[in-house]
Amino acid sequence: MSAEAKNAAYVWRFFRAGGFDQVRIDRGSDIAHLDALDQKLWAALACPTKGVEFDERTLALIDSDHDGRIRVPELIDAIKWAVSVLESDSSLEQPGEDLALNAISARSENGAQIQVSAKLILDMLGKGGSGKISVQDAQDVEKIFSATPFNGDGIITLDSAGKDDEVRAALKDIIDYLGADEDRSHQPGVSQTRVDQFFAEANAFADWLKESGASRASLKALGENVDAGAALMDELRDKLDDYFARVNLAGVDPKAADALNPPLSVYETMANGMLKSDAAAIAALPIERVDARRPLQLKSGVNPAWSARLARFADEVVTPLLGPRDILAEQEWEGIKKQFADHRAWSARKPQTRVAQLGPERIQALLVPSVKQRIDALVARDKALEPQMNAIADVEKLLRLKRDLMPLLNNFASFRDFYTRTAKAVFQAGTLYLDNRSCDLCVKVENDAKHAEFATLSQIYLAYCRCTRVGGSEVMTIAAAFTAGDGKNLRVGRNGIFYDRKGRDWDAMIIRIIEHPISLRQAFWLPYRQFARFVGEQVQKVAAARAAAQQANMQAATIKATAAPAPATPAPAAPTQAAQQQQAFDVARFAGIFAAFGLAIGAIGTALVSITTGFLRLSWWQMPLVILGIILLISGPSVLIAWLKLQSRNLGPVLDACGWAVNTQLKINLPFGRSLTSTAVLPPGAERSISDPYAEKKSPWRVYLVIAVVIAALLSLWRLGLLQQWLGIK
Repeated sequence: MSAEAKNAAYVWRFFRAGGFDQVRIDRGSDIAHLDALDQKLWAALACPTKGVEFDERTLALIDSDHDGRIRVPELIDAIKWAVSVLESDSSLEQPGEDLALNAISARSENGAQIQVSAKLILDMLGKGGSGKISVQDAQDVEKIFSATPFNGDGIITLDSAGKDDEVRAALKDIIDYLGADEDRSHQPGVSQTRVDQFFAEANAFADWLKESGASRASLKALGENVDAGAALMDELRDKLDDYFARVNLAGVDPKAADALNPPLSVYETMANGMLKSDAAAIAALPIERVDARRPLQLKSGVNPAWSARLARFADEVVTPLLGPRDILAEQEWEGIKKQFADHRAWSARKPQTRVAQLGPERIQALLVPSVKQRIDALVARDKALEPQMNAIADVEKLLRLKRDLMPLLNNFASFRDFYTRTAKAVFQAGTLYLDNRSCDLCVKVENDAKHAEFATLSQIYLAYCRCTRVGGSEVMTIAAAFTAGDGKNLRVGRNGIFYDRKGRDWDAMIIRIIEHPISLRQAFWLPYRQFARFVGEQVQKVAAARAAAQQANMQAATIKATAAPAPATPAPAAPTQAAQQQQAFDVARFAGIFAAFGLAIGAIGTALVSITTGFLRLSWWQMPLVILGIILLISGPSVLIAWLKLQSRNLGPVLDACGWAVNTQLKINLPFGRSLTSTAVLPPGAERSISDPYAEKKSPWRVYLVIAVVIAALLSLWRLGLLQQWLGIK
């Protein structure tokens, strides 16, 4: 049956939540038919395996490509596999720890093998008669097999060698020089591939060693010093070739000899500092003075940086091959090089392997045929258990999928757990307590700055908190959504407590805030708070300015009072005409300023009287409407903008920034938002005393002042006749 036909034959059920239709998954048949459900109807298409509150082992089993993400095809493959080894898909409706053995299908090859392995596990644990197996049972057997030397992974450890010391030593050499493979028990071991590599390199090195006899045929006179002589030849080869090349060039033209030797200035420069025989500057000079056709002096008159090595060369190489001598001609040098040619070519063919570090004797001991044969037998013995161990792994996989598939799908194909509030969603990391509120919508984030760039599109008020515990050794970052109350007391640096899903408490501090409307109440009072803040700031500025001016005057007066008396000065001359005009100008200017203040105060008073007069002329039923209109004029725009933003709150960008692939809008309306953030409320039936011993004492003069103002206003209105007109008194 095609996917379309299968989809048409199955009756899907949906529920409305979060502003979209979500598939209802509460039956085994719902899970079994998910491969036929159009992916456009899935709530999510991918999610990360990290940062979610779900069993990591189960997620790892579903993540078949091990890329750290769960996708729809991987979930469908896991579902198909689970359904194929179960007698009925109804077993998936019961997400418990246990599974009856008869619920495993014996009709399929995989199911039959899993059933046999499940019975074997129960027998090993002494539960053969129980008839059901749990996730814990499968985990216990995995631990048992992992602790044995042979566990079916094809990797053997040192313990696998038992009492065979020769094999144990060989395994240790392989691990030391080629590295280790990790055994299922997390112990270092070796695989067949690494064993073959080790012995292949050992054989190559042994074959190379066998060729050494031919390479030493012309050097028998050196005895056991062939390798040392070859090393000495490599050190001197370039230097001696250079010397004889210079000598030959000087023989072509005697005038060239001076140029081929270092100039006097080189020695003068070196003479100015401290000299050492083995200094690099000295070693760079020719090994001996260059003269036409001059042989090389081996033991006297040579460069001090090379004299010791040249003396060794004479004793250990020249004397055994040519006989004792103090000089060496070019033809003799070329003859010695030819005698070392085969040995040099053989040395160049040396295999570049780490196994060579073991040395010839140890390598020869390892190449006894029985050593590798015994190691190969151990690897084969371990590999033979692979089907049994894989079947045990399949038992654990089936038990985990039976337990976890339905909860996972209700947080992936649909977001039932999140919107029904019956359980926390897998992306909810815990609960944040801060500012008399508890926030249930908290998600883990890796990088708060990067997360905030995209999460701001959600229109949700987010507070990013750095959470630490155990003295700061454990650190994580969360983004907490505030969906009730207001944000007037939320700011960077405030501290709270975060409880994760395991119940552990973390110290939480706000490090970043994305501001969006939280509630309509906050939006209603926002204009008044902004106005009050503005007035307060202006009053503070005026008070600060006056205080600063007063302080300056006091300082000036103090300086004047403490200054030394000035010498007598003649009486001030009469002000000139220009000064009198300037003084008159200043007086006129200040008079204008005071007049302007008076006009402004008068205008404000007139406006207030006009407003009051107009308001009192209204009928009694019109006054509440006017007051309501004024309130709407002030708070209406703020409330309207907040309402539009609150209606567009969407959880999708928050999850997308965490690595999810959300397939639809996840709206958070006002009622649902209020359920995600709880504010402090006294318990039902709690006794509350309103007597506060530290409350501010009320001053009666304020009451008297208000009464006086009201009486003065009423008298003024009476004298103007407005009060009589409003009350209908003639």
